[in-house]
Amino acid sequence: MIDLEPLNNLYSGIIAENKIRALFPILHQEVNGKPLVYFDNAATTQKPIQVIEALKKYYEVDNSNIHRGAHTLASRATDYFEQTRNLVKEFINSPSSEEVIFTKGTTDSINLVASTFGRKFVKEGDEIIISTLEHHSNIVPWQMLCEEKGAILKIIPIHDNGELDLEAYKNLLSDKTKLVAVVHASNALGTINPVKEMIEQAHEFGAKFLLDGAQSTAHLDVNVQDLNCDFLAFSAHKVYGPTGVGILYGKRELLESMPPYQGGGEMIKEVTFAKTTYNDIPYKFEAGTPNIGDVIAFGEAIRFINQLGKPAIREHENQLLEHASERCANIKGFIPIGTAREKVSVLSFGINNIHPFDVGLMLDASGIAVRTGHHCTQPLMERFKIEGTVRASFAVYNTTEEVDRLVESLTKISKRKN
Repeated sequence: MIDLEPLNNLYSGIIAENKIRALFPILHQEVNGKPLVYFDNAATTQKPIQVIEALKKYYEVDNSNIHRGAHTLASRATDYFEQTRNLVKEFINSPSSEEVIFTKGTTDSINLVASTFGRKFVKEGDEIIISTLEHHSNIVPWQMLCEEKGAILKIIPIHDNGELDLEAYKNLLSDKTKLVAVVHASNALGTINPVKEMIEQAHEFGAKFLLDGAQSTAHLDVNVQDLNCDFLAFSAHKVYGPTGVGILYGKRELLESMPPYQGGGEMIKEVTFAKTTYNDIPYKFEAGTPNIGDVIAFGEAIRFINQLGKPAIREHENQLLEHASERCANIKGFIPIGTAREKVSVLSFGINNIHPFDVGLMLDASGIAVRTGHHCTQPLMERFKIEGTVRASFAVYNTTEEVDRLVESLTKISKRKN
């Protein structure tokens, strides 16, 4: 296992790229005979060796169910599991660890709120507001809820540069607004939304605010007390952790007022055939055996980010995005999609006369992994009247040399049709 501590003095404004890359085993391979360039970080980030070894150690040394056993393995597993909950608490500055719920991912977290808060509090004629930028996972659950309850779904439009129309948002808010559910940073365009201001405006009308933090938590400081959001959803696998683990933060008074999401073990206090009483939060929402090993490994991902520091990570990623944007602008036929003033490290684009999927295949032939298509944001693609985009998304382990390889390959691709 590689210790990060000796690297701490090297982070003077930019990440020590070669040192960081050494922590990620998957990056050191060839794809189609070329060194791998991994630019699909908005879909999922790669995992540092600490995360991989923590998962391996759990199954080799500590494997046991949690919260229910008196023996040593159960005690150790429970301690490690709850340590991650406390790490998440500090990571997002939750007032308490009881307000941190483990789920399967961002999608599961949003569905939990739709199925519990929505079931209890949303009535016929109420309104829910989302935006044009939303991932399908922050659209479909609200559509389903509105159909069930007879509620109305309203959509915040966007400007041509991919920024929300905030004047339109203010006009959509009313006393009928029950919930606003908006992405912090767009997975398709990288746009960072001014969510603190939006949360304040929603609260003026008594509405609750769910923040989709899937794309922001790896890049931005997300402080739930400062933002004053009512809910926050995000996924471990987008912040250097394992798949199959998500987080739902909710304010205590809301979580305590919501019915359980699922029934089963752990979420109960007492079960009789006549009546069941439910457990306290967070366990009320954590029915059954959780994804113990991956939750424990997620703790190492948080420690990794904390040791690097988000300011250093963001500065490095911004430099990569700026370098890529400037160099790609000179490629013939290059069409940027989404040019918001504030962005996370996502470059979404098209190449004139070439389908995005074909661009992706040609880049893969050069060992460069990008994402192509609608990125689970079909309404957003319809807004721009396109089928999809090519998306290059950057992380802490990427380098300017890798960006230059992308530009070189795109230049060759462009010359074939333009």
